[in-house]
Amino acid sequence: MKKRIIFFTRFGQQGASSRMRLLQYLPWIESAAIESVVSPLFDDAMLLQKYQHGGYSSLDLLSAYWRRIHALMERHRFDLVWIEKEALPWFPAWFERWLLRRAPYVMDFDDAIFHNYDLHRSACVRRVYGRRIDRLMAGARLVIAGNRYLADRATAAGARWVEAIPTVVDLTRYAAKQMYSVNTKPLIVWIGSPSTVHYLLELAESLDALAKRLPFTLRVIGCGALTMPGVDVESLPWSADTEATAIAECDVGIMPLRDTPWEQGKCGYKLIQYMACGLPTVASPIGANRDVVIEGETGFFADTASDWVEKMELLLCDAALRQRLGQAGRARVESEYCLQRTAPRLLYLLTEAGVQ
Repeated sequence: MKKRIIFFTRFGQQGASSRMRLLQYLPWIESAAIESVVSPLFDDAMLLQKYQHGGYSSLDLLSAYWRRIHALMERHRFDLVWIEKEALPWFPAWFERWLLRRAPYVMDFDDAIFHNYDLHRSACVRRVYGRRIDRLMAGARLVIAGNRYLADRATAAGARWVEAIPTVVDLTRYAAKQMYSVNTKPLIVWIGSPSTVHYLLELAESLDALAKRLPFTLRVIGCGALTMPGVDVESLPWSADTEATAIAECDVGIMPLRDTPWEQGKCGYKLIQYMACGLPTVASPIGANRDVVIEGETGFFADTASDWVEKMELLLCDAALRQRLGQAGRARVESEYCLQRTAPRLLYLLTEAGVQ
């Protein structure tokens, strides 16, 4: 008899976290005689509305939460409940635990969402909700974390079983770069969304300084139209069908981050995408970035504005260096950061969690 799992995702296909942490695994899951039902909290239309208008409408939010509560009340029809981050954001932990009572559930994290509560600017929120995610993790049969920082938090919260699985790419969608010639106007690439573009904007000074030294184009994927003083910016829309090709056409991939507790929970997915395409990387030495990038072997770290200029210029001017680092990065993705490596492990974990 087939096992039945309901997957409570945060988003649909348009949400990168849901797409990478679960949806790309569905063919593997279903091939293992597991019947899966996917129930997003916010669908693609709602996410698009958020990007366009800066938030969700009150009516849409009420409808989304009602659908989620109704689905949680049907949990008994499934052998296992899988939750991306949290089932009911901003609801009391006791209410979510009550809806999940007697249901074995797995929680998956690729962000430090507990800091939405325990580091909130409001003392009242910190007091009431500060341990919300910890209480949910403590009741889970299994917690799957995208990096060590998240796994350590789950362990400290009292989770009985914690496993780390990075956010990965499907190698069948990412072809390694073949040509590393020096272009007259090379391409630096950043991929993200309107909610994360502020990290890129903090590099405006460094990119402007680099543009004064040599010509290049900054290719920005997924955040809408963007301008940056002194920098030639090419803005491309995100598409699942074109993102890999759009990255592979470039020469260097970048991932700047701030150094705050929230960023410690980031999983370095941009870097993995760049490396899968055979691009060398320049990244902030923060969180999972330090695990993904091997300094001087697959890319470089940059702390200061001058570091960013120096490392990007070095790579743009040296095709042989780009090739060496890019090929090493691709090999690292093939060995550690691809669906082909992690899918069998996830299937094993889901099977074990469902039969305990």
